[in-house]
Amino acid sequence: MPVTKSAREPQGTVDLKLDLRSPPKSAKKLQSKDSSFWDGRPSESPGLEKTKGITAFQTLVHLVKGNMGTGILGLPLAVKNAGILMGPLSLLAMGFISCHCMHILVRCAQRFCHRLNKPFMDYGDTVMYGLEASPSTWLRTHARWGRSIVSFFLIVTQLGFCCVYVVFLADNLKQVVEAVNGTTNNCHYNETVILTPTMDSRLYMLSFLPFLVLLVLIRNLRVLTIFSMLANISMLVSLMIITQYIVQEIPDPSQLPLIASWKTYPLFFGTAIFSFESIGVVLPLENKMKDARRFPAILSLGMSIITALYIGIGSLGYLRFGDDIKASITLNLPNCWLYQSVKLLYVVGILCTYALQFYVPAEIIIPFATSQVSKRWALPLDLSIRLAMVCLTCALAILIPRLDLVLSLVGSVSSSALALIIPPLLEITTYYSEGMSPLTIAKDTLISILGFVGFVTGTYQALDELILSGHPLTFSNSTAFIQ
Repeated sequence: MPVTKSAREPQGTVDLKLDLRSPPKSAKKLQSKDSSFWDGRPSESPGLEKTKGITAFQTLVHLVKGNMGTGILGLPLAVKNAGILMGPLSLLAMGFISCHCMHILVRCAQRFCHRLNKPFMDYGDTVMYGLEASPSTWLRTHARWGRSIVSFFLIVTQLGFCCVYVVFLADNLKQVVEAVNGTTNNCHYNETVILTPTMDSRLYMLSFLPFLVLLVLIRNLRVLTIFSMLANISMLVSLMIITQYIVQEIPDPSQLPLIASWKTYPLFFGTAIFSFESIGVVLPLENKMKDARRFPAILSLGMSIITALYIGIGSLGYLRFGDDIKASITLNLPNCWLYQSVKLLYVVGILCTYALQFYVPAEIIIPFATSQVSKRWALPLDLSIRLAMVCLTCALAILIPRLDLVLSLVGSVSSSALALIIPPLLEITTYYSEGMSPLTIAKDTLISILGFVGFVTGTYQALDELILSGHPLTFSNSTAFIQ
């Protein structure tokens, strides 16, 4: 879509407006947000701050990076929940559908930009204008609710990421500390390592709370850029080490089920859609491209790379560890310092990324709250809300210390809505009055139904598993290594 000079201010990074309010001043303020905060993936690079636009290659890099986070580490367990055949096939189908929904969102945003002569359209505004274009009077009168719903799901998604991060941090650090006495420099010597019991995982979560509070008090995007770059580097190195390990010894896969029980498939769906949730970054990336006409091809290429990577990591991880696969593949790595460093690197990366993911709900909630009080109380209220939100994510992580189920729950609740349910319905409301083929309507309806079924079944299954999961000490971070 065309980008005017006003859309590329020197200090602007991404023209996103997810504030619950709609005044021009608020919208202009939110145009300075970095696109890494709208994707929900921990390794999205904040390097989109380009005054002259970014190249196609840079767009591709940012798109691929935007999907790298804790989600990919849980894909081997997700494949186990679906089966060694059904899992990869489902990931392929989900990648194709997710990419198609991203194209729908881009196409609808482009249409409203041209129609309304706007340089940029974010997700919430695209939904709002799509509802205003609907033939239904009720939808037109409630169009602003659409933008609010998108903002709500983005808040749920990002805070869900933060909860997952707290669980992930405690889980991996606990295992490194418990195995430190048996950790060696020899990664090939087979031995059974007896873990030294330490404090409860919930205490590990609380130990991270002071650091998280200090991180979220940083409100300067330039300072946060440093943490984002550190996170990207640490995660890249970690994934390279993980991949070279899992491809070394693949046992006979004949004992693995081709198709798992239908009762566990909803857990696969939630974890997989959690990993594919990068729809929030596509519009900012397109807006920042020098030649936005090339974006659809870049999007298809990027999602193809991402899908292939997800299928590879998920399938190889399950093939390598079988039924012993943990909620995060880092928990299956050998007890030598090389692979223990992977966990520590990912701990550093996720810790640095917490503030970036927290930035999104903070910038949606805090401006709305501070606008209700005098300027004298704005800063104290700002800091109080940040502190309360950090404590909330930590409390939720303590109450639900099951990384695999938290991934599935967040993916089922919010990610399925943003990635699968809303875009097809948006296409119908946008183009229905201009005439749509019955086949297109049926396709969009089917995708939305698929997303809704995944939303309901995944949420129910995850909640049911959480209720029945028992005492937190049964969490996978207390298991012993068998090398």
